[in-house]
Amino acid sequence: MKQKQLTITFLTFCVAAFSGMKAASAASFSVIADGLYNAGGLSFSPDGNLYVTEAGIGGSGGCVPPASGQGDSLCYGTSGAVTKIENGKTERILTGLSSIALPDGTGAGGPRDIQFDATGKPYVLIGYGANPAFRDRNLGYTDLGKIIAPDFKTNSWTSVADFANYELANNPDGGDVGSNPLGFVIDGNKLVAVDAGANDLLSVNTGGSNLQAVTTFPEDILTNPVFPPSDTPSNEPAQVPSQGEEVRSQFATQPVPSGVAKGPDGAYYISQFTGFPFPEGGAKIYRVGADGKSSVFADGFTQLTDLQFDPAGNLYALQYANQSAWKGNFDGSVIKIAPDGTRTTLLSGNGLESPSALTIGADGAVYVTNRGDRPGSGQVLRIENIKSVPEPDSNLGVLAIAALGVAWLHKKRKLPKPYLITSPRNFSIVTPDS
Repeated sequence: MKQKQLTITFLTFCVAAFSGMKAASAASFSVIADGLYNAGGLSFSPDGNLYVTEAGIGGSGGCVPPASGQGDSLCYGTSGAVTKIENGKTERILTGLSSIALPDGTGAGGPRDIQFDATGKPYVLIGYGANPAFRDRNLGYTDLGKIIAPDFKTNSWTSVADFANYELANNPDGGDVGSNPLGFVIDGNKLVAVDAGANDLLSVNTGGSNLQAVTTFPEDILTNPVFPPSDTPSNEPAQVPSQGEEVRSQFATQPVPSGVAKGPDGAYYISQFTGFPFPEGGAKIYRVGADGKSSVFADGFTQLTDLQFDPAGNLYALQYANQSAWKGNFDGSVIKIAPDGTRTTLLSGNGLESPSALTIGADGAVYVTNRGDRPGSGQVLRIENIKSVPEPDSNLGVLAIAALGVAWLHKKRKLPKPYLITSPRNFSIVTPDS
């Protein structure tokens, strides 16, 4: 087996709750949007309306091989979109955006996140999920792997920065070349994004200048890793041990950063999806300070897809599934980490399935893109009646947030990674039809 890059649908993020985390909540939710195609990040604009990205289903254009080099190719189309949710109605207000996907429309790379600056100007992050060397050569000019600045009134956009090309030219982590930017945050005049394929945190001015890597994230060394059975369906069979093959007691796996939020202390907080075999309890939340150095802020999660702070300094973490996704159970969780480090589960399962991103509304509710890996079945949920019960004491390494303070005005960050969160993901999950 060679650890290369994971192609799970969108991020066909697999997010698993760590051992000991229990659903302990009276929260309920309502569905405020349905029928989305590979739904990704979501954000409120200054006018109070909610916008969500759809990575689309690719198309019949040129194709590129998956990040691992195994399995079906990802083929290009212009089926990506941004959808506006207003007064209970949905409208695609930006269409024709770049998209690539597997033949059945899953594993899509395309629009993955949207943010608005203080003036209301939107920016959209377009994922990719393959080796950047194939992008221009096989597909021609596309916006895959870039940040764009759209004009909703004219259904047009301009390119701001090319993260995929930066990875091709620089490869900051020195590993396999791959790019799949999944989430970003606007910090003054900077756009700060995570590239799940490149394993790094990037920064670029809103005008497109000074694109650079802020930091890279280290490989994890797993001890006695748990792999899928040898007959597990996969588009990347080399990642599944063959029958009779000796499983190594230690296994290097890529970090796969999936989302970024700015904390009350001014630092960036990064969610980790983890690479194959997606160890349960192996995902972390990193903190990146002003010096660009990363440290582990909290651990014990499984395949995180997004993060978001609320105005009171609570950090919300989103898990794609509460078990390693190759086990076939895609129930996800929303987990709240209070400033004192207390963890609570706001919602686990009960309709929350393979979620990809979250944001906090001015009403205090948590909004989540649900079924983010299922074309035509994606949803946006509004989680309300949040009355969670503290989890039992845990030794999972949560660090208190109290020092961060609470006098911080909330700035929204997304959602997850995806498409296929390929690049450092080297495993393809077979997901249910709907």
